[in-house]
Amino acid sequence: MNIDVFNGDADGICALLQLRLAFPMASKLVTGVKRDIGLLSGVCAEAGDQIVVLDISLDKNRLPLCELLNKGVSIFYMDHHYSGEIPVHQGLTSLIITDANVCTSLLMNIYLKQHFAEWAVTGAFGDNLDASASEAAKVLNLTAQELLQLKQLGIAINYNAYGTCIDDLYFAPDELYRQLEGYISPFDFIRDKAEIYQQLFNGYNEDMSLAAQVDAEYQTDSIAVYILPDEKWARRVSGVWGNQLANQYPDRAHAIVSNNQRGGYQISVRAPLNNKVGADVLCALFSGGGRKAAAGINHIPCQQLTNFVAAFQIQYQ
Repeated sequence: MNIDVFNGDADGICALLQLRLAFPMASKLVTGVKRDIGLLSGVCAEAGDQIVVLDISLDKNRLPLCELLNKGVSIFYMDHHYSGEIPVHQGLTSLIITDANVCTSLLMNIYLKQHFAEWAVTGAFGDNLDASASEAAKVLNLTAQELLQLKQLGIAINYNAYGTCIDDLYFAPDELYRQLEGYISPFDFIRDKAEIYQQLFNGYNEDMSLAAQVDAEYQTDSIAVYILPDEKWARRVSGVWGNQLANQYPDRAHAIVSNNQRGGYQISVRAPLNNKVGADVLCALFSGGGRKAAAGINHIPCQQLTNFVAAFQIQYQ
């Protein structure tokens, strides 16, 4: 059995699209909302099965990874989040680079020798790596309008992954992947599945217009904290709005706080674009994770929010 395990955001989806264009294979899909990063714990596999893991932290999946390897499962692991020590096992092949300017889609682009670079560029734009995406796009000789289309598609796919549960999303990530699957070029998808693209992009624009009306709860020259209302649009928009704020104010770190299903908060953190470090370290203090430039906390009790803001201020003072 072949199993593809991937983050439900633009980076995870676009990395898998590239891989399966290069190596077509029927597989079981395992994914979820962006914050569902412990995906390997839900995978059932036996000796001889093959698993691909894309865009989820090895450190957050270490135990089930080792258990699967010890059962004789072969695993190909590609990611850009904090990994900790990478296990040495004959069944594991890994390509993990945690540089703040790379993402899994760009790693896949290198691995596949740029054969499907349009999807890599789309995934990188979705992961808010505009400079890296534009650099990867140079081999494509795209017009400014075409590059903008890939950026908008990447943002729309990425936006769809945010929410505390699948019901918050417009499309379940595995369903969206199946809609995108098989398209060699994102431009063909935009043309053939215009209604899906428009639903994603219109929803994104509507939610962002609501977010723009929210004022910062706490703000200094170095950080800003926004608390969103307990609404579906707010749970969807948290991460992508954080990306937009990071682009608008590149010298400032941002934290977007929204309600979760456990009666507490979830937080999306974006390091300053001009100093892309520390988000993973900060969130790890509150049992969260991610990468240097962008990280998150799935659950923090309401009474600990003050402690988080204090730690946030110290991290980026």
